[in-house]
Amino acid sequence: MSTSAPGIELLARGPWAADAVRATWREDAFQPDEAATAAADRKIDELRERGSPWHDGTAARLVSFEARDGELHVELQPIRWALRLVEEDAHASLSALCVTRAADGRWLAGRRAAWLSSWAGRWALGAGGAVDPGESPADTLVRELEEEWGVVPERVQGEALLRLPQGMTMFLGQAWLPEGAEVTMDHEHDMYAWWPADPSAWPAEADEPLRRMAVMLS
Repeated sequence: MSTSAPGIELLARGPWAADAVRATWREDAFQPDEAATAAADRKIDELRERGSPWHDGTAARLVSFEARDGELHVELQPIRWALRLVEEDAHASLSALCVTRAADGRWLAGRRAAWLSSWAGRWALGAGGAVDPGESPADTLVRELEEEWGVVPERVQGEALLRLPQGMTMFLGQAWLPEGAEVTMDHEHDMYAWWPADPSAWPAEADEPLRRMAVMLS
């Protein structure tokens, strides 16, 4: 994933230490218009029909950011979780992706379950999800890694802040596991693998966006 990828905009580039990522939360929640609300309702209905256990909720929206002096400051606002599913405009909903490496440099890859709202049935790197209310995106990286794979990283850092084509924003981070760490796959995945440290040796199921992301982070 790089600025050369179609429609992806690099807003800020790290690296940032986890404690250098600071979040300020607004008290007022984002209020979508009726069309966006209806579109989000339809997306939730579609997920239920596919057997998804998700039941909506509250997540984060990126209002503004500032990157300077080795720190990233983000201003966040509560937003309805389902608005991130609206393909026409995700209203700057914020996700965090924790690309995860073994101590020897291998990459943790998991095939996402068919009922998920994004990248269903496709391979992805590490762990990711919505930023919870009151949470720093750096804390989201660690939480999602523990929830999805049952491990705590030895080291984690923020790498980039991105804007995706559908209006989603993403905090991209990278984590390294301690020597000998073992992962436990959660219900959001149906298969996992450790891909080689050299992305050129990755299997065919590693699609081009994943390879671009690895090059960016190497």
